[in-house]
Amino acid sequence: MIRKARLFTPGPTPLLPAAQLAMAGATMHHRTGEFRALYSKVLADLKTFIGSKNDVVMFTASGTGAMEAAVSNLTSPGDKVLVVSSGKFGERWESLVKTYGCQVETVRAPYGDSVTPQQIKEKLKPDHVAVYMQATESSTGVRLDVEGVARLVAGTNTLLVVDAITGLGTTAFDVDGWGVDVIIGGSQKAVMIPPGLAFAAISDRAWQRMETTRNPRYYFDLRKERKNGAKGESSYTPSTALVAGLSTALDFLREQGGGDLAKGREALVRNAETAAAMTRAAVQALGLKLFSRGAPGAALTAIASPDGIDSGDIVKNLRNRFGAVIANGQGEMKGMLFRIAHLGLYDYLDTIAIIGALEHTLIEIGKEVELGTGLRAAQRVYAELWSARAVGSLSVSKTL
Repeated sequence: MIRKARLFTPGPTPLLPAAQLAMAGATMHHRTGEFRALYSKVLADLKTFIGSKNDVVMFTASGTGAMEAAVSNLTSPGDKVLVVSSGKFGERWESLVKTYGCQVETVRAPYGDSVTPQQIKEKLKPDHVAVYMQATESSTGVRLDVEGVARLVAGTNTLLVVDAITGLGTTAFDVDGWGVDVIIGGSQKAVMIPPGLAFAAISDRAWQRMETTRNPRYYFDLRKERKNGAKGESSYTPSTALVAGLSTALDFLREQGGGDLAKGREALVRNAETAAAMTRAAVQALGLKLFSRGAPGAALTAIASPDGIDSGDIVKNLRNRFGAVIANGQGEMKGMLFRIAHLGLYDYLDTIAIIGALEHTLIEIGKEVELGTGLRAAQRVYAELWSARAVGSLSVSKTL
């Protein structure tokens, strides 16, 4: 059979065709009224997509650029910060804060486990100026308790900074209600366009903190971006094509919500939660173990490789035989697990396709599998959730 290339990775993710067309046709200059109107629209729509009334800034950068901005703008050399780490991206927070001269204390969980609010409570001190954490640790598939951590810092002088690059569009957040001070997203995830844009919603008290911090910043100066964003401009030359694509992607989500972007965001989260629940049921029915123990997220499912099998062989077989690109483990986890993402333009049929392909792959590498076992488990989950939502008796949070 022919092979149609499909991305099942936690970024980059499949591209929205309408956004691709918008990017191809984006020939406007960035210092014109036409682009200012587009840029202002995107910043306003991002507030709704994130679910916050706080001002949003956007950079032409990967998500790590916004992570760095959240360190350089909010800390001074010698400041004490607390990092929550349960994987490679928690470790990235550690590297960033150390680069800017902060004194870092880390609350750490083994790969595959989630850090609990109780663990954080035991280490959180009044002189910690900020807590840096993930919403979803995409190296391990673990979901972290943002709401629980937000309760710990509520009423203190400690800022809460959340890398939700894979969390936005896959996890329900009450950003303002919980008191998240900075929440970060990226374009190559649930919003269905290529890498290259990073954005963040920032609270009033975080803006106030920037008036007294002393770490250097230039390109990633949040106050400068806020000032220029209010005029419909970026401080420096933006990726006009990506901004046009993002506008179209957010319009697509608005359409999915019947003209309401907030409802479209909720539908996107339900979509990810459903696909994740189907995938978890399928892999367990196939005799595989989830790598993320106890708190799996909806952005992706991390699956432990069967005993004696390098996960790279599973990744290669899926790509070479079916054109399905999934992710291996990162760093020292390479060979131990494989990761299937459920981000953005990814639906029921994509979920069924990757599960079916995985069944054939497992047989190919020598694991005894009865074809259809995973598919039946996934379809039962979907049928149960569809039935529950059809009668309006259950919410995503209750069923998943």
